[in-house]
Amino acid sequence: MDDIEVPRFFICPIYLQIMKDPVTTITGITYDRESIERWLFTSENTTCPVTKQSLPKDSDLTPNHTLRRLIQAWCTENASNGVDRIPTPKPCLDKAYVLKLIKNLSHHKLQIEALTQMEVLAAENERNRKCMVDAGLPKAMLVFIVSCFENGQVSGIQEALCILRLIKIPRSESRVFLCENGKIIESLTWILGCKMDNYATVKSHAVSVLRILLEDASSSVLKRLKPEFFERIVGVLREKITQQGIKDALEVLLEACPWAGNRKMMVESGAVFELIELELGSPQRRTTELNLGVLFHLCCCAEGRAQFLSHGGSIAVVAKRILRVSPEVNDRAILILSLICKFSGTSMVIQEMVDAKAVPKLCMLLQADCAPYLKNKAREILRSHFDEWKNFPCIFSSLSCLEYKVSR
Repeated sequence: MDDIEVPRFFICPIYLQIMKDPVTTITGITYDRESIERWLFTSENTTCPVTKQSLPKDSDLTPNHTLRRLIQAWCTENASNGVDRIPTPKPCLDKAYVLKLIKNLSHHKLQIEALTQMEVLAAENERNRKCMVDAGLPKAMLVFIVSCFENGQVSGIQEALCILRLIKIPRSESRVFLCENGKIIESLTWILGCKMDNYATVKSHAVSVLRILLEDASSSVLKRLKPEFFERIVGVLREKITQQGIKDALEVLLEACPWAGNRKMMVESGAVFELIELELGSPQRRTTELNLGVLFHLCCCAEGRAQFLSHGGSIAVVAKRILRVSPEVNDRAILILSLICKFSGTSMVIQEMVDAKAVPKLCMLLQADCAPYLKNKAREILRSHFDEWKNFPCIFSSLSCLEYKVSR
C-alpha cells in the first residue's frame, strides 16, 4: 500500500486520507464527510479549510457520488496490493426517524430498544448528532429522565444520560428547559443517590449533564439548590468516580459558590475536607485550579475557614501549590492564605504557617516573576504577622533579607 500512488483528488484536504464519503461544500471544495463535519461541528470552525471563505454550519454538504464511485473502483483495482475497498456510506439519518424513536419512548415496552438505537446512532458521527439535536432529542431525553424520577424507574437512565453526553444540550435550550421543568435538578440529584449497574459511569454522566444545565442557569435556579444536592455532589468527590466526573462536580460547585446559602450548605456537607483530600492526591492541573477556586469561596465564610483549619494538611497543600501549577492557582492559593491570616490568625495558625513552609513560599513569591498584585497580597500577609514570624529561627534568614520589601 505504501508503494502505491493514490490520486491526489481522492485525498481529503483536511486529514490527508482517502475519502470514504466525499461531499462538496458551497465553496466548491470536496472533503470526506466525517472530516468536514468534525471541522464544522466539533472544532466549531466557520470557514472553508482550503479557500478560507465563510462556511456556515447549516450549509449543504452535497454527496459527490461520481467521485465516490471512482474511489471505490480504484480500490477494487488495487485490492491485490493491499488496498481495502471503500464501502458505500449509509444513508443520512433523517429527522422523521428520530421523531419516531422519540415517540416510542412513551411506550414502556419500546423504550429500551428506542434508547439503544438512539445511542448507537449518536455514537456513529457528528451528522447524526446534529440531526438529533434538530429533532429535539435533548429535551426529550431530559423529559424522560424526569419521568424516570417521578416513577422511580432506573431502566433506561444510563442510555439517556449517555445520549445527552454524546449529542450535548445546546446552551440555548438548557436555560429554557430549567425554567419550564424545575424537576430536572431534583431528578439528576436522585440519580446520583441511586444504586444501579455501572454506577460510576451513570454518576459521571449525571454530573456532566448538571454542569451543562447550571452553566447557563439563572440566579433564581442556583439560589434554590437544596442540601441534598450538595451532599450528592460532594459524594462524587469523595468516591472519586472518574477524573471527568470530579472536574464536572468541581465546576458545579464553582457555579453555585457566589451565593452565601450555597456556601453554607457545601461546608455542612463536608466539601472543604473533601477538597483538601482531593488536592493531597496531586490531581491534574485543571482539577487543582477548580479545587482551589472552590476552596477560596468557602474560606470566605467563618464555617469554611474553621473546617479548612481542622484538616491537618490544609495550609501545607495550599502553600505547596504556589509557583508550581499556574498563575490562576497562585492567585487562589494566596487569597486563601490571606483570608486565613486575616480572620483566623491565631498563634496556632501562625505556627502552622511556619511548619507548612508557607512563609518561605510567600518570600519566594516576592522574588518570582509573577503579577504585581500577587506580590502585594503576599507582602500584606507577611506584614500582618511579621513580628511573630521573624522570631522563628528557621525562617529568620528568609524574612531578614526581605524585611525592607515586607515592611515598607
